[in-house]
Amino acid sequence: MIVYSLYECMGFKSCLFLICLLLLLIDIIRNKNPANFPPGPWPLPILGNVFTDVNYKTVDQLIEKYGNIFSLRNGYNKTVYVSGFKMVKDVLITQGENFIDHHVPPLFDTLYKGRGISFNNGYSWRKQQQFAMSHLKKGRKTIEEHIQQECYFLCGAFKEEQGCPFDPWVKINNAVANVIGSLVFGHRHEYDDADFQKRLQMSAESVFLTGSMWAQLYDAFPGIMKWLPGPHHTIISNYQELANFLEKKIEQHRPDWDSNNPRDYIDAYLTETEMRKNDSDAGFNIGSLVWNMVDLFEGGTETTTITLRWVLLFLIKYPDIQKKVRAEIEQVIGSRPPTMTDKANMPYTNAFIHEVLRKANIVPINMSRVARKDTTLGGYLIPKGTVMITNLTSVLYDKHEWETPDTFNPGHFLDSEGQFCRRNAFFAFSAGKRQCPGENLAHMELFIFLSMLLQTFSFSPPSGEEPSLESQMGFTQAPLPYKLCAHTR
Repeated sequence: MIVYSLYECMGFKSCLFLICLLLLLIDIIRNKNPANFPPGPWPLPILGNVFTDVNYKTVDQLIEKYGNIFSLRNGYNKTVYVSGFKMVKDVLITQGENFIDHHVPPLFDTLYKGRGISFNNGYSWRKQQQFAMSHLKKGRKTIEEHIQQECYFLCGAFKEEQGCPFDPWVKINNAVANVIGSLVFGHRHEYDDADFQKRLQMSAESVFLTGSMWAQLYDAFPGIMKWLPGPHHTIISNYQELANFLEKKIEQHRPDWDSNNPRDYIDAYLTETEMRKNDSDAGFNIGSLVWNMVDLFEGGTETTTITLRWVLLFLIKYPDIQKKVRAEIEQVIGSRPPTMTDKANMPYTNAFIHEVLRKANIVPINMSRVARKDTTLGGYLIPKGTVMITNLTSVLYDKHEWETPDTFNPGHFLDSEGQFCRRNAFFAFSAGKRQCPGENLAHMELFIFLSMLLQTFSFSPPSGEEPSLESQMGFTQAPLPYKLCAHTR
């Protein structure tokens, strides 16, 4: 009755203006920053800064204006971005326990529902992570053999091109996926397996779209976006398809599963599930196994595939560096298959791999964290529950930590005597207790694949073409599609 009387007195336009003013006032009060909160650009009412396309280039522009710690508002969610080696180290290592939990965006909460490794926290995450890393460490020698075997298949696929220009993307992707597939579900897929290729393409598409504006909109307004069409639904459907594909692998294991003789990750996990029947909080069940496999398969495929594409691109871009790496391989390994024990005697090859990871900047913006309690960072107050994002690009390109940050220079990882030296600011796999659990596997793959490929081929760009180091940005940063020539030696 009161609203109707007000409408009669003021008219429609005045009443609408008053309602909008009231909503604006509520938005301002609800989203008022606490004292000493990191600064940032002025947010739009209700929407916040949701239309700010956040990638490492736009973050650089915001750093120039607001400094190494600034904030953005995505809908009603406040996010603090942290840049520079010292500040990022503070978040990931020095005060790492305060920021150890991953933020679970609504898009992935829809899928994971607290399962898996990447979007899990607390006791369950610790146990799932420990089990996965323990499994990968136990089979170190077997892993080397899987990688060596797969590289023989990859070299055979390269030889079929007979020195003509070709894009190595699909072949590399299949090879890397076969390595993680052999570890997780016990077998490989042929390079002409159309169904498997479809899964790999869908996985790559999902990772790319995760860094898009559509994913940001879904995380800001999930209640609305789940009803609207767009690429965000492609992410969900692709992940679900991959989960269904991997669940079938589990079902294929059940008939001949022997708890005393695990063949792969699935068998080992099923055994662990039986052992932890009375520890429900650890979360060992079939649902968790499926989403752990999604994490391992996608995480173990996409980033390593992208890195190997960058490896080959840098080899054809800098032929003198290719010659130096090959000379060291010939001197230390010769024609026998490489093993990880060789790596300690190959400082330049090791430095080259690390410089590829640094310069290529595969994951420019780290997965988001959540403040577990009120914390002071760089003189600012970070309230409990604040979403935190660390800018890994700013660490890998920090001008205070690298002599020539914008130049591809393997010398960044060599001391004055030419020996390999690891750098404190090498955060290509993040850092702290939640750094990438597949780092050791990735290093094994990169070293063995690189060594065997250069034992077999000389790589060059197609005649008359200059290799471009331009990239395409999603959640990961991949090189633009390119072609090369692989000449059998």
